[in-house]
This record gives sequence, structure tokens and C-alpha cells, in this order.
Amino acid sequence: MPTGQKKNIAFDFLGYTFRPRLSKNRWGKHFVNFTPAISNKAKKSIQQKVRDWKLQLKADKELIDLSNMFNSVIQGWINYYGKFYKSEMYSSLRHINKALIMWARRKYKKLSRHKKRAEHFLGRISKQNPKLFKHWDIGIKPTAE
Repeated sequence: MPTGQKKNIAFDFLGYTFRPRLSKNRWGKHFVNFTPAISNKAKKSIQQKVRDWKLQLKADKELIDLSNMFNSVIQGWINYYGKFYKSEMYSSLRHINKALIMWARRKYKKLSRHKKRAEHFLGRISKQNPKLFKHWDIGIKPTAE
């Protein structure tokens, strides 16, 4: 093989990308292991699905209503894609938080022009009620002040 070219040693199957990743053995020593994690295609699919929910247009709903509407789907994604290398899917779960921030900005007039304020507002709610959304339960929360 010519220099500068790499072999393609990764493949996608059932929403996972299998490729070499660093792992730790039981004695704490690192080694290269061929393990699965959520594929980029699946991440984009999740983000598209969240966009399709059009949360920002649901300003008539309360946060608890949104939680009831979408928690089962979020839990399903966490159960399926979080089985291996859970941290790889955190970016997709953060995308849900961004959509919730857009919802808060649309619902509450005093947050409409303040993205950070809306994020801190949701962060405070996530601290008070961390089990409201399933991804908040595993620690993917908006930042609070």
C-alpha cells in the first residue's frame, strides 16, 4: 500500500460503527479493541428526528407535556445506542437540549432574545427535577448559572 493511504478498517452495521478504539483491561492498561459505537449516520438521523418534532412550535405545551411526549423515544435511543460507548451519543442528546432552549425562547417572552438565559433557565429546572427528561437523568443537562 502506498504511503499516506490508510486501509478502511471501519464498517457500519445496524446503526453502529465498528472500528478500533482504545479500551482498558481489568488491570487498567490501555489496548486497541475493535468495538462498536453509534454511527454518524444514526446521529444525524436522531438530530433530524428531533428537528422534525418542531419543539419551537409547541409553545402552547408545558415542559411536563413535552417530557411525556418524547421521553419514550429518548429512552429507546439511550437503551439501543448507549449499550456500547455511551459517550459517543452525547452530542445527539445535547441536540435535544438545544431544541428545548429554542422552545423556551419561543414560549417565554423575556427569554426570546437571550439564548444563554434560556439555557440557564432550563439548567435550573434540570437541577430541580433531573428525572423530567431521560437524557437529563444520565447527566446531559443544560448548563445552569
